[in-house]
Amino acid sequence: MGIFSKTEKNDFSYLKDRDIYLDGACQSLRPEPVINALNQYYKEFNSCGERVKYKWGKITDEKVNSTREKILDYLKLKKKDYFVSFTLNTTYGLNLILSQFDIKKAKIKNIVISDIEHNSPFLSSISFAKKYGIKRKVISRNKDGSINIKDIPKNAFVVLNAASNIDGRTLKNIKEVIKHVHESSGFIVIDAAQAMAHSKEILEKTEPDAICFSAHKMYAPSLGAMVVRKDFVKYIDTSFIGGGMVDDVDLESYLLSSENPDHLYTKFESGLQAWGEIIALGAAIDWLENLSKSAKKTLEENEQKIFNFFKENGTVGNIDIKKEDRDNSGKKLHLLNHEPTSTMSFYVDGLDSHLLGEALAGEGIMTRTGYFCVHYFLDHKMHFPPLIRISLGYQNTPEQIDKLLGELRKVI
Repeated sequence: MGIFSKTEKNDFSYLKDRDIYLDGACQSLRPEPVINALNQYYKEFNSCGERVKYKWGKITDEKVNSTREKILDYLKLKKKDYFVSFTLNTTYGLNLILSQFDIKKAKIKNIVISDIEHNSPFLSSISFAKKYGIKRKVISRNKDGSINIKDIPKNAFVVLNAASNIDGRTLKNIKEVIKHVHESSGFIVIDAAQAMAHSKEILEKTEPDAICFSAHKMYAPSLGAMVVRKDFVKYIDTSFIGGGMVDDVDLESYLLSSENPDHLYTKFESGLQAWGEIIALGAAIDWLENLSKSAKKTLEENEQKIFNFFKENGTVGNIDIKKEDRDNSGKKLHLLNHEPTSTMSFYVDGLDSHLLGEALAGEGIMTRTGYFCVHYFLDHKMHFPPLIRISLGYQNTPEQIDKLLGELRKVI
């Protein structure tokens, strides 16, 4: 059985014995090295990046630039092809792109989204289609998370998640999808919010037009990041603008810093950035890259243990089963997942998930209840009742999973 190394267990030593945190899909906990990196910024060199000449500012600049490079290395993307910009979160990054995209120049006729997308791209795709009067197509994902390539039309702007925040399924054929979109005169942006921490391998060496993600879902502070193809920015008509984005300003004109190829990242960075959080993201990437094999094995074993429990005591794979068939299963406990992942959602027949969530919370077990910002698919298309989501992290021990399953046994 996988176990944590002493060092990794100590990284979450601030947790009380009773605290069982299972809501990492919303925001992960932060290990001590990440917290220390943020505190170090505030205590030792709190300064504005790219604006000052004193020593503290130079340290900030060096560490922020290092984080940009670490992100590209983490995804195995080349600096000559991509740049990294920082923002508030995944939602903000997606909207920055869509709200400034020059549809006429790009000759886009459709916007394509899948049915299991988070509200962030789902809502922004509705707004995008209405704003420009173009067709919007919502396509279904296969049970393994892949897309039927033939469902994607030509001249489309495509937004897809790399991993679902419902059941963790990944976009298995992501490289083929990206290739098809580009060969069909289209563009593709990947929502990587749920993939960066535990499924980042699927993103490696992929070449979409942009990748948006949230640092706070990958053991880092609250922050967003965008990884953007350099040849994509010619389709961005910059309108969201402010300090930090210009090299010169006259009465009725200004010179964008992004005109300099070395400063392309300023295209999306208006105003003062969250320098400490950016630096701490760099520390989180270091922490993830240096995790022991035993820590990763423990996470996998915890996932499998939960999945096996549902398989033995209820039904699994309900995310693609029609409501009438679910109702006639004869089982009380229903897991949506087809396979074990770090994110698993379920419901119990005849029991309000919100009440069950409160009961678990009373035992120190912190889960998420509801529709997880995927209202269209879960509520209106599949007609699920409100759900409970278990989203695991590297802080979870086998004993915590035993405690969770013990409480669920009481329910069934």
